[in-house]
Amino acid sequence: MNIEAMLAENARAVTVVLESLLPIHDDPEARLIEAMRYSALSSGKRVRPFLVASSASLFDVTKSFALRVAAALEMVHCYSLIHDDLPAMDDDELRRGLPTCHVQYDEATAILAGDALLTRAFEVLADSETHTDPRVRCDLVWRLARAAGAEGMVGGQMLDLMAERHTLEMEEVTRLQRMKTGALIAFACEAGAVLGKASDSARQALLAYAHDLGLAFQIADDLLDVEGDEEEIGKKTGKDAAAGKATFVTLLGVERARAQSYMLIEQAVQHLEIFPESAQPLRSLAWYVVNRSH
Repeated sequence: MNIEAMLAENARAVTVVLESLLPIHDDPEARLIEAMRYSALSSGKRVRPFLVASSASLFDVTKSFALRVAAALEMVHCYSLIHDDLPAMDDDELRRGLPTCHVQYDEATAILAGDALLTRAFEVLADSETHTDPRVRCDLVWRLARAAGAEGMVGGQMLDLMAERHTLEMEEVTRLQRMKTGALIAFACEAGAVLGKASDSARQALLAYAHDLGLAFQIADDLLDVEGDEEEIGKKTGKDAAAGKATFVTLLGVERARAQSYMLIEQAVQHLEIFPESAQPLRSLAWYVVNRSH
């Protein structure tokens, strides 16, 4: 199974949905829409939307439902990247090989573009076109709000900023990454089960898979920050070391960190044993995450 081809195919499908959800118009706020599209439609692997689609396929969810949830999640992810790149945060000038949103436009427009992507995501989830059952839509809104907020991604970003001033231990770094990176990955995996009204056992298996995948994903990112090529990755490397941040790599060393990532992926794949062959895309993605070069 060619996981890169599957990722590319799903990314194209999600991009089509994003284009329809973020239409161009000539109103006075057109610059804001342009900035939203600039960040949301730029090239990327779209791993989180792939997880939504792949988990939804386990339960024969209507494809258009899954793609709308995948697009909403990608809007939240892109909003977080816009804000993370700002001078007040990570102060990055390159993202996915392109100037970051605040460089391409300006800081104020970038902040507003992020705000608008976040709120548009919840508008999409609440729309009847995302699922016919309002209880499912409410559940998706609630879960994404928790995953993206102070107890999830945003809280993790706060801890990440604090890490520049305080030395974190392994337990603290693990908690940080479970919130900052892992929370949205967990939502992506559970979303398919929510859409498909799956059993509790199926949901728990997907959440356990997401837990291990999220940590392995972050370790792989930490390794790329140390070993990766800036042109291939599409963003500046070595920033964590320059900022003095504790990461899995600084705490464990390169080889132990890599070994840990493989161990986590082995565990992640084992959690999928209750699912049939249709879970193969999730298995393939897990190994791709730790072996990717960008």
